[in-house]
Amino acid sequence: MKFATRASITALACAAGWAIPAQAATASPDLAALQTQLQQMQAQMQSQMDAMQAMQAQIATLQGQLSEARAKTDATATAVAALPPPSVTGKPPVSIAWDGGPRIEAPVDPKNPKAGKWSFKPRGRLQIDTASVSAPSSIGSKSLGLASEFRRAYLGVEGTIPGNFGYRIEADIANSTIDPTDVYMNYTGIKNVVITLGQHKPFESMEDTESDLFTSFMERGSFNTAFGFERRLGLSAQYQKGMILAQVGVFTDNVTDLNTDSDNSYSIDGRFALQPRLLGGQMHIGGSAHYHDLNEGYATVRYRARPFTHTTDVRFVDTKAISALSETNYGLELAWTGGPLHFTAESQWMEVNRPGGIADPTFNGGYAEAGLFLTKGDTLPYRMNEGAPGRIKPKNPVEKGGLGAVQANLRYDWLDLNDAGVVGGRQQLVGASLLWVPTDYVRFLLDYGHLWVNDAAVLAGTDRSYNADVVGMRAQFDF
Repeated sequence: MKFATRASITALACAAGWAIPAQAATASPDLAALQTQLQQMQAQMQSQMDAMQAMQAQIATLQGQLSEARAKTDATATAVAALPPPSVTGKPPVSIAWDGGPRIEAPVDPKNPKAGKWSFKPRGRLQIDTASVSAPSSIGSKSLGLASEFRRAYLGVEGTIPGNFGYRIEADIANSTIDPTDVYMNYTGIKNVVITLGQHKPFESMEDTESDLFTSFMERGSFNTAFGFERRLGLSAQYQKGMILAQVGVFTDNVTDLNTDSDNSYSIDGRFALQPRLLGGQMHIGGSAHYHDLNEGYATVRYRARPFTHTTDVRFVDTKAISALSETNYGLELAWTGGPLHFTAESQWMEVNRPGGIADPTFNGGYAEAGLFLTKGDTLPYRMNEGAPGRIKPKNPVEKGGLGAVQANLRYDWLDLNDAGVVGGRQQLVGASLLWVPTDYVRFLLDYGHLWVNDAAVLAGTDRSYNADVVGMRAQFDF
């Protein structure tokens, strides 16, 4: 390329030289200028050729470097392909699930997935009650009439521990007091069995086993409070498989009573239920039996009940304190739920073993209830592992543009505290409730009850038989 360019320049110069003699006499200055321009052009072309040669040298160098890089990349890829697959040694991150509140869960050990995992969940509930009790004015109690209260305000935590253990720690902080409720740990490592140690419910009735979050009236049946059903410190075991539920436990007292002189009492409690699918729904047929040794010597017991609301301290029926060595009580349970309908009924008998040849009275209480959902698709769930109704979950909750669930309920309740010379009174109630559940964890309840009281412990003037009316409202949420 260099030779061809020089030849072209030489040819141009010769052509110009041949032309010089013909114009020498008139244009010698122009010829000199032309020769100078040609020389400058030749110099510029030479400079460009040198630059192109330098660029070609750089390209050649870059091509060599690129070839070396490709060779190294191919060698690295070959080496990586020859390596064994990597092993996963790191643990997955902690997860946060939502179960009515945040549940923090640690990863499961891949070497032992059946052992469970760490988890932690805050829990709580708030129930605000307003109620009015109308009774004969001759009773003269300032505790009657309209009143409001925080019925319950629970705060606590629950979760699991590797090794198939679980725990719950919870307290009621309503009304400026702190009362432990569920405080226990359990073990679920045996198939279909749950072993629980700590303060929990001793399987005393179906409605007492049912959470107060799920009841269809503001208060449970009167026998539950009259017979002193409460959480106690103890050890229990539960078996549930298919249609069979069996529960048994040994208990002392409620933890708030353990520092009193009565803390050496103990009870043996058992409950059994069959849970078949029947008549297009879920059936419950059960019963319970309980023996409570009150003390080494003898103690006193007292059976009484409020008039269908907790906002008053007045008890129209009350045995006052009577001497006792032990208590034996037993109950029967029947329930069915399916579609929009449900039915429940229970009865409990409490026999008091009294000292010194005194006659042993047997008291009785119970209820029968029926309910109907007014909203399409809603139903009352049943919890097989507890043998009791569960949380209502609206088919069309308000957060999805629906109305929520609306349920109407009717109930007949009775309590008889008269027997064997003990006159504590008889109380009967006919009640109705309207329940609105806008979301799974919020509910509003309105109920009414009409009471008939005979042999009342609280006199209306000189009359021990009279009627009373109770209207109550509750707002509730939990997490």
